[in-house]
Amino acid sequence: MNTTAFILFCLIVMLTMVITYVAARKTNSASQFYTAGGELKGWQNGFAIAGDYMSAASFLGIAGSIALVGFDGFFYSIGFLVAYLVVLYLVAEPLRNLGKYTLADMIAARFNNNKIRGIAALNTVTISTFYMIAQLVGAGALIKLLLGIDYVWSVVIVGLLMTLYVVFGGMHATSWVQIIKAILLMGGTLLLSIIVFSKFNFSLTEMFHQMKSATPLGDAFLNPGNKYKNPLDTISLNLGLVLGTAGLPHILIRFFTVKDAPTARTSVVYATWLIGIFYVMTIFLGFGAAAFVGTDAIIGADKGGNMAAPLLAKALGGDFFFALISAVAFATILAVVTGLVLSAASAFAHDFYNHIVRKGKASEKEQMSAARCASIGVAVLSIALALLASKLNVAFLVGLAFAVAASANLPVILFTIMWRRFNTTGAVTGMLTGLISAIVLVAISPSVWGPAGKAIFIGDPLISLTNPGIISIPLGFIGAWLGTMLSSRPVTSDAKFDEVVVKAHTGIHM
Repeated sequence: MNTTAFILFCLIVMLTMVITYVAARKTNSASQFYTAGGELKGWQNGFAIAGDYMSAASFLGIAGSIALVGFDGFFYSIGFLVAYLVVLYLVAEPLRNLGKYTLADMIAARFNNNKIRGIAALNTVTISTFYMIAQLVGAGALIKLLLGIDYVWSVVIVGLLMTLYVVFGGMHATSWVQIIKAILLMGGTLLLSIIVFSKFNFSLTEMFHQMKSATPLGDAFLNPGNKYKNPLDTISLNLGLVLGTAGLPHILIRFFTVKDAPTARTSVVYATWLIGIFYVMTIFLGFGAAAFVGTDAIIGADKGGNMAAPLLAKALGGDFFFALISAVAFATILAVVTGLVLSAASAFAHDFYNHIVRKGKASEKEQMSAARCASIGVAVLSIALALLASKLNVAFLVGLAFAVAASANLPVILFTIMWRRFNTTGAVTGMLTGLISAIVLVAISPSVWGPAGKAIFIGDPLISLTNPGIISIPLGFIGAWLGTMLSSRPVTSDAKFDEVVVKAHTGIHM
C-alpha cells in the first residue's frame, strides 16, 4: 500500500464529508435537494459543470487511449470539447427557461403527459447508469493499483461514498465537491503537462518528432486508424460525442442551479474555457505516458489503459507525485458519480414518483425520501454492472453513454422548441426509438461480444460498429418524426407552441 496515497485519499474523503455535512444543513426542501435552490453564481456553476464533465473517462481513459492507440484516442478530446458548442447555442437557454428540476420538466412545458415524463425518467436512469459504470471501473482500477485493495471492494467503497454525498447533501454537496475537484484536476493536469513538455525541451516539433519512434506503432502513432479502422465507426463515435452532451441528464440539470438563462450561458462559457484547456492538455498526458511509461507497463497495470496518467506521474515525479495525481483522479471520480446519482434520483423522485405515482401531490418530504431511496438503488445497480465491465476502457464506456443520450434525448429536446407540428406521440416514439436502438446495437456489438479478455462475453458480434451513434441517432430523429406524422393525436395548438418558443428564448411567460 502507498502510505502517502492513502493519507491523501483520506484527506479528500474527509473534505468531501465536511462539505456534505454543511450542505445537509441547507438541504431542507425539494428545491434545495434537486437544484441547490437555484442559488449558484455563473462562475460557480461553470466550475461545477467542468467538474461534472471532466470525468474519469477524460483524465484516465483519454490519456490511456492516446498512449495506446495514438491519434484515435484524441477523438474523445475533440468530441467532448466541440460538444459544448451544441449545448451553448441550442440547449442551455431554452432548457433553463422551460424547466424546473429535470429534463422532463422542459418537455412537459409543451406536452404535459405522464408517459413522456416516465420515459424521460427511464432515459435519465439508463444514461446515468451507463456513465456511472465508467467512473466505477476507473475507481476500481485506481484504488487497486494504489492501495492494493481488491477491485470488487474498491468499486463498493466508491459506490458507498457517492451514495452518502447525494443522500445527505443533495445538489449543494454535489456542486461544491465538483468545484473543488475541477480546481484540483486542472492544477494537477497542468503541472503534469508542464513536466512532460519540459522533457521535450518545450518544443511541439520535437515532441511530435520523438513520438514517431516512442511506441510500437512507430510513425502510425500520429495517424488515424490504429483503433477505428472502419471509417463509419469513427464517424459514429464522433457523432455520439459531439451531440451526446446536449442530452446528458447530469449536465442538463446543472442549468437549473442558477437563477436565470443569462447566468446559465455564463456558466457554459466558464465551463467551455476550462474544458478546452483541459482537453488540450490530454495530448501531453497521452504522449508522455506512451514515451515515458511504455505500452507494456500501461497494459500491465490495467488492460483498458486507464492507469496511464498516474503511472506517468510516478515515472516523472516519483511516489509522492504518483500519490497526488491518483488522489486527484479519485476526487474526479467521486465528484462525477455524485452528479450522476443525483440526476437519476431526481428523475425517479420528481418525474416518476411525484408526477406519475402520486399525480403531482407528493409532499417535498416524500419526494426527498423517494430520491434518497432511488440513489441507493441506482448505486447498487451501477456497482453490479461495473463488476462485469472491469476490462473495458472508461473513455469507451462514456462514449456509449453519449450515444444513448444523443439518440434518446436530443431529438425530443430540439423538436420541442423548433417544430410546430411535433406532438406527444412523436415525443414518446422518438425517445423510445433512440433508447432501444442504441442499447440493442451496443448489446450485439464488438463492445460486448468478442475474444476472451477483450469483451464482456465471448462470441461473435452481429455488427462491426463499436459505437451505435451513426445508426441510433438518426433513428431517434426518424422515430420522433414518424410518430408525429402517423399519429392521430391533435397537434399542439399554435398558441401553445408560440408560448413555448417565446418562453424558451426570453424566459417571459405569455
